[in-house]
Amino acid sequence: MKVDLGIWSKLSQAVLVLVALAVLVFIILAYQKPIQQNERMRREILRLDTELQKQDAISKQLRADIDALRNDPATVTRLAREKLGYAKPDETVVRFETNAPVRQ
Repeated sequence: MKVDLGIWSKLSQAVLVLVALAVLVFIILAYQKPIQQNERMRREILRLDTELQKQDAISKQLRADIDALRNDPATVTRLAREKLGYAKPDETVVRFETNAPVRQ
């Protein structure tokens, strides 16, 4: 036997739907901030990984330079000539200077 409650049954259903929607909205709002923070941290991790790769490449290059300076006399000679202006006896050193551009 069905009892017709009239508008009260429809209002009860509407209230249940609204409560379910309110709970859903609350859950979404509660997890929105951690989700955004997670996305920011993932972007930061990607940025730091890229920076780490760049620094690794620089480190490898510097290690190769150090190894060349320790073990290759030609590298030491070349750097002494370039940086310090050293020359072998009876050798003429020619230096080219660049002038500032002339304004017309």
